[in-house]
Amino acid sequence: MPGRGPGRPAGARPVAPVVLALRRLPAPRLTGLGAGLFAAAAMLVIGFLDRLILDGSPIVFGLLFLPVSALTALWVRTADLVTAPIGVPIAFAVGVVPISGGTGGLGGQAMAVVTALAVHAGWLYGGTLVAGLITSVRKVRDMGRRQQRAAAGSGPGAGSRPGPAGRTAPATGEKAGGRPSTSGRRPVA
Repeated sequence: MPGRGPGRPAGARPVAPVVLALRRLPAPRLTGLGAGLFAAAAMLVIGFLDRLILDGSPIVFGLLFLPVSALTALWVRTADLVTAPIGVPIAFAVGVVPISGGTGGLGGQAMAVVTALAVHAGWLYGGTLVAGLITSVRKVRDMGRRQQRAAAGSGPGAGSRPGPAGRTAPATGEKAGGRPSTSGRRPVA
């Protein structure tokens, strides 16, 4: 067929080269705790490198926070999607410690961190928004896939199994008439 590449089904849209490149990247699935630790460790390393190389540039730190937020949201497991928008601001706070420039002991350092968080709240909100949008899109896509699987599994005769003498008996967990039983046990006939 014209316009059809090898191994591509008929009617399939061509895939953009950027999408193909992104599909080749590693896609680890981190737990909620793992995603939070990844983000915190990455931001702490970025904070130290920023202070060492660029004398604590908040713009560079903020710009690098955005891809860390995106990667955290992309790499967290589907079951733990809600943790990415929660862990990312915590990671920002951890990473801002080296570039905050506090002096005078623990109290001075704490005040510098609070001030840095207030001054750079735009980056903080932006990264959190990136993580929230990515996890929302992933959740909607996951719900759509589940709905498609459920629709594909509920074809004609999917909820019943043949019983004795060729009659159709309700599947486990269903009442006669196709409604689910409340107890989760098979009704006694």
